[in-house]
Amino acid sequence: MKIYRSEDCDADLVKAKRVAIVGYGSQGHAHALNLRDSGVRDVAVALREGSASRARAEAAGFPVMGNAEAAEWADLVMVLAPDEEQAAIWSHDLAGHMRPGSALAFAHGLNVHFGLIRPPAYLDVILIAPKGPGRALRRDYLRGSGLPCLVAVHQESAAGGNGHALALALSYADALGGGRVGILETSFREECETDLFGEQAVLCGGIPLLIRAGFETLVEAGYAPEMAYFECLHEVKLIVDLLHDGGLAAMGLAISNTAEFGGLVTGPRLVTEETRAEMRRVLADIQAGRFVKRFVLENQAGAPELAASRAAARAHPIEVVGETLRAMMRGTSVVDKPPPQS
Repeated sequence: MKIYRSEDCDADLVKAKRVAIVGYGSQGHAHALNLRDSGVRDVAVALREGSASRARAEAAGFPVMGNAEAAEWADLVMVLAPDEEQAAIWSHDLAGHMRPGSALAFAHGLNVHFGLIRPPAYLDVILIAPKGPGRALRRDYLRGSGLPCLVAVHQESAAGGNGHALALALSYADALGGGRVGILETSFREECETDLFGEQAVLCGGIPLLIRAGFETLVEAGYAPEMAYFECLHEVKLIVDLLHDGGLAAMGLAISNTAEFGGLVTGPRLVTEETRAEMRRVLADIQAGRFVKRFVLENQAGAPELAASRAAARAHPIEVVGETLRAMMRGTSVVDKPPPQS
């Protein structure tokens, strides 16, 4: 996999563009601010009518436009709305409004790779995907560093010449701060399918359920919920920090011999060949589009599975005891906590 640095990128390419950022959430605000701070003078935020983000974007000094207006104005449109909203935004607001030779950009390949969005051949279609949430993208940029970024080209219009779409993606990624640490070239397919698999099998599916199952096992055996919380959830961050900073081998050297040997003999009892077989089935569902089809149907129905899952998660005993312990560690009381925002 090829890795680019700032010296491999033409910073002036994106600086010469009028850039519209569709959405001003976690990723949107970080993209807009980092681009502007890197010298991109013409950055606007595109929002639907009545968006709650409008005041924040205007307070940050960005002009705010409607989606269709922004598509007509911009040379590069970066779509950073949630995945489930992007196809409707494209079909209702952006399609037919972008000029030939302009660029349509994404930070995740899902809608393009699985055909939910089918851009016309007269557009460049590129991917610039920072490997982290927006707050980390902005934080690391301000620290003089950055997040690694992935770039890819889905299609290149005839307007710019061979390689111009990749050069523009690299320039944009560098303006986000990616060139300070590394920009990796990939494809829409590879970014999308690996991202979905990592989320489902490990990060957002595997780890949370493993934590919850460990907590339940200890509590059912008669141990205090507070002890179960500390051992199965709280200390996860300590291990993840070791993994993040040094990798699997370094983590093993940093923990006690007892913990390392316990993981050695017990891990294979939990992650078995059947677990690996199920992971392969998960990947096959992603590759074949079955997951995306289910995700689309879920959102068309009003996301009932997500709503039920969120309600169950809030009511789980690990959240009840966790809220109290987290407040204790912050030096506050649960009753001092502000009510949740609707």
